[in-house]
Amino acid sequence: MSEFSQTAIPCLFMRGGTSRGPFFLESDLPADIASRDKVLLAVMGSPDRRQIDGLGGANPLTSKVGIVRRSATPGVDVDFLFAQLQPEKDTVDTTPNCGNMLAAVVPFALERGLLQASGETSTFRVLTLNTDMQCDITVATPGGVVRYDGDARIDGVPGTSAPITINFLDTAGSVCSSLLPTGHVRDVIDGVEVTCIDNGMPLVMFRAADVGRTGYESVADMNADTELKARIERLRLACGHAMGLGDVSAKNYPKMTLVAPPVAGGNICTRSFIPHVCHDAIGVLAAVTVGTACVLSGSVADGIAILPDGSPKRISVEHPTGEFSVELELDALDPQKVTRAALLRTARLIMRGEVMVPASVWPGH
Repeated sequence: MSEFSQTAIPCLFMRGGTSRGPFFLESDLPADIASRDKVLLAVMGSPDRRQIDGLGGANPLTSKVGIVRRSATPGVDVDFLFAQLQPEKDTVDTTPNCGNMLAAVVPFALERGLLQASGETSTFRVLTLNTDMQCDITVATPGGVVRYDGDARIDGVPGTSAPITINFLDTAGSVCSSLLPTGHVRDVIDGVEVTCIDNGMPLVMFRAADVGRTGYESVADMNADTELKARIERLRLACGHAMGLGDVSAKNYPKMTLVAPPVAGGNICTRSFIPHVCHDAIGVLAAVTVGTACVLSGSVADGIAILPDGSPKRISVEHPTGEFSVELELDALDPQKVTRAALLRTARLIMRGEVMVPASVWPGH
């Protein structure tokens, strides 16, 4: 092999929810983690603000990778490892989940032959290796093939697509030690009242008014607000220690979410940082976690969120480009305990082929 050669790696480029990125079979990547991460950085073109030499889209939402394999866990069909990259950093973070990319896992596994469709719709159990979380994912499979067109619409994605239902089985304490890792539903940290919570995503929630903002600012205004971003990062670092996460300065979590009363017919309004850039929408598991905080008496959402009656509760989380609805089932004996979280996403196969990386990064198997 010439030193000028490149290595071809099979991949499918897919949109999952409001994120996108390449998906790989684990067997097509280096087994060694350090080598694998070098390959993923080369694939995405990081570190570079524009990611001009790779597949990355110059945004954290489009700097994501999915890795899939058949599962050896009883009752589980496939395992999913999510990798978060950053445009300007040389980091590959496999600690947090991504519920958006999760929506593309079953379509990918069907496309690559890891799974076989079982009817007009097919349901498979997926284990997210990042946090040891399981979920049941249902996709449309008429004629035994994945259907991508349909009438389901999600905010942040143009047009409509076939619905993908994700039913999370156990999300509490996905990264942290428990649902409420500080032991309290509300704390005062760095002078701000916060709810530190993890129901699928480590999250710090605080009222926008408590940091002198309305919570209705545009994404552009939020990202241009250097004073606010510095204040949020200082708070995030302090909360990281309080949540038992240690020094989070180089980590992509906890995410930071400002909350305010709803204004567009939803149940609560949000502005989320992931963790340093204001999200155009809100992440899947962040929405699940926000919805969970809404039903917890005494959280910072208490008195702000407008809750529906009964159970399950459908919580509409407003964000800058629309809303994200989460259905939460509550424990009949403990109405502050969430037993099930379900939501609707869509996905689409954008491209199939091979991505090329320099042989100097990896010469291949």
